[in-house]
Amino acid sequence: MTEVLILIFDLVGTIAFAISGALVGVGKRMDLFGTIVLAVCTATGGGVLRDLMVGNIPPYMFRNPLFVGIAALVALVVFFLVYLHTKMPKILSMVYDKMLFWFDTLGLAAFTVDGVMVGIRRGYEDNAFLLVFLGFLTAVGGGTLRDVLAGRIPDIFLKHIYAVAAIAGGVTLTLTRFLGARISMILGFGVVIALRCLAAHYRWNLPRIKE
Repeated sequence: MTEVLILIFDLVGTIAFAISGALVGVGKRMDLFGTIVLAVCTATGGGVLRDLMVGNIPPYMFRNPLFVGIAALVALVVFFLVYLHTKMPKILSMVYDKMLFWFDTLGLAAFTVDGVMVGIRRGYEDNAFLLVFLGFLTAVGGGTLRDVLAGRIPDIFLKHIYAVAAIAGGVTLTLTRFLGARISMILGFGVVIALRCLAAHYRWNLPRIKE
């Protein structure tokens, strides 16, 4: 059951981040290839960095390209939905930020869980700091790569407690493992979602220097 739940989180994270990357590509008026590259990098970039960190060589995406294919397919769907419907760009511009927020949040939560669980399965269950860091890296790595490629300041440095939510989710999962893997995974996922929603609703942001 735990493996099934991990697979579900993998799929949710991949699809959500692929949509997020494709939306940024479409919003930046990239062509089809650029949109696919951005979607795949968003969906898999964090996992590649995580695998390199724990010595999982070659990274999982190169040994099982299923999730690369899913990300590319999602990007194709998003791109052609916009390309083939003349009214879609206007509708997309109205809901762009909200859609990007929700898909980013789902991907962030799912990959936080995924990163921590990979660390546990690799035998690092006694190293809480590493587990939380792996969850954080998996969650924010792809989105950061997306933003850099799209010429944007990465969201982790700007918006709605983005990175902090991933860290909090990883800490929650790590500290509640005594409740069982399934419960701790759901709790970690839920904390990320809750913090992101609360931060967006109440406009929470970390302090910054104002001009």
